[in-house]
Parts: sequence; structure tokens; C-alpha cells
Amino acid sequence: MEYNFLSATVLLILITDPLGNIPLFVSCLRGVTPHRRAWVILREVAIAFVILLAFMMAGDRFLRMMHLTDLSLRIGGGIVLFLIALRMIFPHPDGLTGVTRGGEPLIVPLAIPALAGPSALATVMLLTSQAPGKMLEWVAALTVTMVVCAIVLVLSERIQQWLGERTVTAFERLMGLVLVAISVEMILDGIRAFVHQL
Repeated sequence: MEYNFLSATVLLILITDPLGNIPLFVSCLRGVTPHRRAWVILREVAIAFVILLAFMMAGDRFLRMMHLTDLSLRIGGGIVLFLIALRMIFPHPDGLTGVTRGGEPLIVPLAIPALAGPSALATVMLLTSQAPGKMLEWVAALTVTMVVCAIVLVLSERIQQWLGERTVTAFERLMGLVLVAISVEMILDGIRAFVHQL
């Protein structure tokens, strides 16, 4: 599957799942004073952006250092994506991380793994390893994704009140179904490429 700026942006938005992360962000920020919440969200999104950008830039070198091929990353990334998508469709009662904390969260669980989780890290590495010449497109797609995440999460409490918890859950499950299809396509692409190499 060949990705371009638009398809990469859609894929990254589906993986970072800002709407699905609304309940997690709202619950983690309950102990934070209302005037600090927007600042904390923007800080966590910025941290996630820097981590994903670092993996995007150094991903190819990391793969070579670990003696991993694009093929193994494609199949492995597809499997991780599939598991994340299943969790979106059939959510765990404790949420994404199973961690609830008092006070102001830093890095965990909001930046990692809510936004920059294993599937997002694998995806940015996959994009750059498949088409290293399109680095500007991938950086632009990641930037747009993080801006969308920031806007949705800053407005998370209003969105949750406006849409209602059931609508947010239904939308997250719909995104999970789309993500299942994308992950299966990634795995099948990897298997096809592997069979052609034999």
C-alpha cells in the first residue's frame, strides 16, 4: 500500500485516536486545576510530537542497527495495529493503560502510550522506511495529526458533554473497524512481499 500525505495523515489520526483518548485525558486531568489543563494537554501533545518525530528521523538507522527489515516492521506494525484496533472496538474496563493517577500527569500515560504508543511509533518508522524520499510529507502529516490531537483534546470536556459518552464510544469503535482493515492490509502486504522474496 503506497501512502501519500493525505492517507498518512488519516492513518496517523486513526492511530493516535484523539476522540478515543478524550475519556482518558478527562479522567487523568481531574486533579489538575481548570486553568492548567490546556497547558498540560499542549505540553503532552508536544512531547508526543517530539518522540514520534525522533522515531521518524532515526527510524531507518534504528532498523539497520537492530538488523530489522522493512518487511518485519510492516508485519509487526500491522499486528500491533490490529491489537490496538481490537482494543478500540472492545475497550478494556480500565481504559488504554489501566493507570489512574492523582495530580498532574507528565509523559505517562498521556504522551506515552496514549498518543505516542507502540502502533504510532511503528507507523512513523514504517512510513519513512517505505519512502524515505517523502520525509517532508511525513513530517507535515505528523504535524497536522498533532495539531488535530491538540485541538480535540483541549476541547475534550466540551466535546464529551456535547456528543455524550455513547457517541464518543461509538465513534471510537467505528475508527477501530477502519484501523482493523488498515492493519490487515499492512499484514497482507508484508506477507505478499515475503512470498515474492522466496
